[in-house]
Amino acid sequence: MGASIKLNLGCGMNHLQGYINVDKFGQPDLQHDLETFPWPWPDSSVSTIIMNHVLEHLGADVDTYLKIMQEMYRICTDQAKINIAVPHPRHEDFINDPTHVRVITPESLSLFSKKNNQCWIDGGFANTPLGLYLDVDFQVTKSKMIPDPLWKDKLTSKAITTGDFMQAAKQYNNVIKEYRIELTVLKQPDH
Repeated sequence: MGASIKLNLGCGMNHLQGYINVDKFGQPDLQHDLETFPWPWPDSSVSTIIMNHVLEHLGADVDTYLKIMQEMYRICTDQAKINIAVPHPRHEDFINDPTHVRVITPESLSLFSKKNNQCWIDGGFANTPLGLYLDVDFQVTKSKMIPDPLWKDKLTSKAITTGDFMQAAKQYNNVIKEYRIELTVLKQPDH
């Protein structure tokens, strides 16, 4: 395949060398509204996508969000990597910005995995099998929680245990600052 297109989607002022920097506003390499379809790249032509604090701004309408996931899948090669950073939905960084329209978590992105979908169907679980419904297949291959600086200091100084931190993250706001998630695109030869 050898696709070499690398996209920095929703780049804002953060232009990356070696990437096509794309945004609706400002002066990117390519000005494009990511909620307008189809996207201007051919099928299976993109090897890497970066979305740094972008996806939470897109797809207030469910159909638009699902189309964004389909477009990412369409333009990516098999084994392409999509690196996503988003604010944690219970952090003030997410809560205080009125342009944040969608909660993104590793668990919500796992709904786009055909392997997960089939396991849930086989187990009789109620999870929505979006990968099968939309004919897309993304595997969450990495997921990292970035603690808020206050909680990071508590962890680093060993004032709390990792277990205490995880319990606090379930109970309180502003414990986890952001998620960093890597998706791997899985395509069969016919895609």
